[in-house]
Amino acid sequence: MQYLKNIGIDVGLLTSGLFGAILLLSKNAAEDLRTTILSLIGGAASANYMTPIILDLFKINTPNANYGIAFLLGFLGLKGVELVTEKMFGKQQKEEPKSSKRKTTRKNTNKKMR
Repeated sequence: MQYLKNIGIDVGLLTSGLFGAILLLSKNAAEDLRTTILSLIGGAASANYMTPIILDLFKINTPNANYGIAFLLGFLGLKGVELVTEKMFGKQQKEEPKSSKRKTTRKNTNKKMR
């Protein structure tokens, strides 16, 4: 257990995030094993590593609130990470794709019948 703490893994936060990620799994993810596994790992990892940042960012000092926050981050998964980065770094503007100025022509498919 101490070894996991030394490498930055909190088993309680990881477990809370894992259960949150399990709750979020959709029917489509259950059909695709790869998507399911990546969703679970992503939810658990985001809970493990983002919970301390959230606690510090919002100055939350309530005992055991970290497990609830970890559960929510596991449930939100990558969407939770996006929300936190927007809060910390501000919302970034996305560039709109440039439209092509190339003209397209249609073939005349209405041939006269004789």
